Amino acid sequence: MEKNMLKMLHFLLVFFIEVVLIFGADKNVEQVNIWPLPNYVSNGNKVVYISNDFELKSVGSKYGDGLGLMKDGFLRLMNVITLDHVIDPKFSRLDQSVFLKGVNVVVHSSSDELHYDVDESYNLSIPVAGSGKPAYASIEANTVYGALHGLQTFSQLCQYNTRNRLVEIRLAPWTVIDEPRFPYRGLLIDTARHYLPLPVIKNVIDSMAYAKLALKGSDIVSCYYRMYAQKRGINVLAEVDVPGHASSWGNGYPSLWPSAACKEPLDVSNEFTFQVINGILSDFSKVFKYKFVHLGGDEVDTGCWEMTPHVARWEETFNEFGDKLDRRTVVHNWLGGGVAQQVTAAGLRCIVSNQDKWYLDHVDTTWDKFYMNEPLANITNPKHQNLVIGGEVCMWGERVDASDIQQTIWPQRLWTAYDKLATNPSKVARRLSHFRCLLNQRGIAAAPLFGSGRAAPDEPGSCFKQ
Repeated sequence: MEKNMLKMLHFLLVFFIEVVLIFGADKNVEQVNIWPLPNYVSNGNKVVYISNDFELKSVGSKYGDGLGLMKDGFLRLMNVITLDHVIDPKFSRLDQSVFLKGVNVVVHSSSDELHYDVDESYNLSIPVAGSGKPAYASIEANTVYGALHGLQTFSQLCQYNTRNRLVEIRLAPWTVIDEPRFPYRGLLIDTARHYLPLPVIKNVIDSMAYAKLALKGSDIVSCYYRMYAQKRGINVLAEVDVPGHASSWGNGYPSLWPSAACKEPLDVSNEFTFQVINGILSDFSKVFKYKFVHLGGDEVDTGCWEMTPHVARWEETFNEFGDKLDRRTVVHNWLGGGVAQQVTAAGLRCIVSNQDKWYLDHVDTTWDKFYMNEPLANITNPKHQNLVIGGEVCMWGERVDASDIQQTIWPQRLWTAYDKLATNPSKVARRLSHFRCLLNQRGIAAAPLFGSGRAAPDEPGSCFKQ
């Protein structure tokens, strides 16, 4: 009887510990400096260090890395965690058991195809060394793109210790289990209104990878930075904005204009207009392999159409056609609230970019309003919620150029599961400030949190207090 009682007590104790570990893992989530917040995080209270010969291994992986995606991702990891710091090459004074020798990445798929809804999940484990064997962090993912996200999370846990001149990871051991809430997590940059040099665009793409954004939309696109983006797990969505914003087309094909006095929007009553658009889309399909192409359809001023008898009236695409649109159509909501509800109720997929909150050039919208904007607001039907594939923040270029484009791109909330999101922005401010400083360290000109958009710091002091 005593033995049975002891066994039962032992079972209950083990069960209790497991319950505490499972349900208590996110207890101190506000102290976790990872952006965006993962689905599950647990940590300890030890410190481990990055070895000078820290290496990438792929024992057990099915991914052959023919394009060098993992190799390049690992080199970028080492660059951002070491930066220009002087790393002490003689660390024999420390017990070698506290050093991580590398990271072993296991990818279950051999494919490197980057497509819509690609599996981006990953598991990250950082052990506490001391077993006598070389210690390795481990990342497990279904695709190489999930593994790249795992490397990004790993990089955010590393910091340089100025006293011993080593890169360390505090609060080890770490376990992170993570996947995105939405497959479509986009950033639009407007390259049409102001010229953006290629290095600036590449810097924006780098910063998107740091924040686990998955897609970049652009009014004018380059094949070169499409490949640059793919290596970082980011798709490029090409946009041809029609029939508005296209008056320049008529310089080459005057018949695209409704009349000499009406040069915009395009003449949608003319079959030749659609032949030209068809030709452009055909060329696009040879270069851009992403599932979607963006047709704009916004800001169509129908005034001159109404004065041109042979042209039918046209308005914002969904408002005009509603549920008559092809079922394959995804409606991009740039208007205010309520449109996403109408779109999903009509059985169509939707991307949210409501202009009152997610137009990044609106510098009067402070970060907390930006962060608290919920794509599924007032959409209560689960079937309708599933039709919202994500959102896109829009950096329109009327008042933005290479000098200030990066300052108000952040934050974003499209990765983190809904039940993990802060209900009060004050609870996320410290973690976001830390991420903003991390971006600054990596050469990204993210502006201070507090104050109006693109504001300078109020006074001297720590980056973390701005």
